[in-house]
Amino acid sequence: MKKIFFFILLALPFVAMSQTHSGYTASYSSKFTIANPGYSEKVLMLWRDFNNNTLDAHLDMFADTVSMTLASGAMVKGKAETLANAKQFRSSVTDYKSTVDAWVSLKSTDRNENVVCIWGEEEYTDKDGKKVKTSLQEVWGFNKDGKVDLMLQYARPGGM
Repeated sequence: MKKIFFFILLALPFVAMSQTHSGYTASYSSKFTIANPGYSEKVLMLWRDFNNNTLDAHLDMFADTVSMTLASGAMVKGKAETLANAKQFRSSVTDYKSTVDAWVSLKSTDRNENVVCIWGEEEYTDKDGKKVKTSLQEVWGFNKDGKVDLMLQYARPGGM
């Protein structure tokens, strides 16, 4: 029950944003509802695959046209390039571990699109032997076929 309350509490700002405008017009959407948790499960599986360095396990979850904007500002487009980029980074670090603080599946009712917002941390040792800890927020978008077609990543060094 506590977990359900926690997730509802996390979702309230999204619901509240859809109700008030305060002079702003959302460029994407301001009308969200809680969506199918199966979308969150897909994102969690992909996080687990990255953790375990088994990125090929769920390639079928990505659209051929996927685009990712990483916290560095780098943009990666296409399934093959996205996978190659992720594998290159993952093979350049050791002791990789991620933890998840929260996630929520949302549906934009005016656009009929599904997204998953996820918050967590990653820790690893970089190629120079430096320990790195980062807080992450990601937004994963899904196309009409239920495949990942977008990922936006935001990061803060140092963890929580």
